[in-house]
Amino acid sequence: MNLPLVLALLVAAYLLGSIPTALWVGRRFFGLDIREHGSGNAGATNTFRVLGKKPGSIVMAIDVFKGWAATMMATVMLNQGAIRPDQLLYFQLACGALAVIGHIYPVFAQFRGGKGVATVLGMMLAIAPATVGVCILVFLAMLFLFRYVSLASMSAGVAFAFLQLLPPFRPDNNLLLGFGFVLAVLLIYTHRANIGRLRAGTESRVPLFGRK
Repeated sequence: MNLPLVLALLVAAYLLGSIPTALWVGRRFFGLDIREHGSGNAGATNTFRVLGKKPGSIVMAIDVFKGWAATMMATVMLNQGAIRPDQLLYFQLACGALAVIGHIYPVFAQFRGGKGVATVLGMMLAIAPATVGVCILVFLAMLFLFRYVSLASMSAGVAFAFLQLLPPFRPDNNLLLGFGFVLAVLLIYTHRANIGRLRAGTESRVPLFGRK
């Protein structure tokens, strides 16, 4: 193992995840700190809520890319001979997880970030694209039906975990299967405030096609 290269790319994965997209977009184009508005999170969902669909879509796309690019750093390790092929999944998960941690606790934004849903999406898109493709459909369906981004995100996360139990989506390595369920639990935990608002009927809806 090429330890210096591995460590450098792990640090790079965290730093990439730490790019506070929502914060920078809000400050640069709207002159505000997104963390002082809406839910107080520096993520795509709050950007949609506070700034609208176009800024929200840009933030989401970049945050997804952060997770995907960080996870692909494990492939760079493999191609450079720094890790063995049988270690690839472990380092994919490590790089992706560090990017998610960076998004939630960004070094470039006083460690106050978002919830990491879009970054997790990018991470899993790099590892299990077919499963994530179905989860995206689940997300869009739930968003269209109920217009709650939080509910759609949790539904997609739970769908990812249970889809892996089905033969067409069953991963070769059970580590990914277990990780899927851990991920679903973490998504629900990080959305516990949203769950409270959903139960109280005070959660903000995302306007779609002119619907309020």
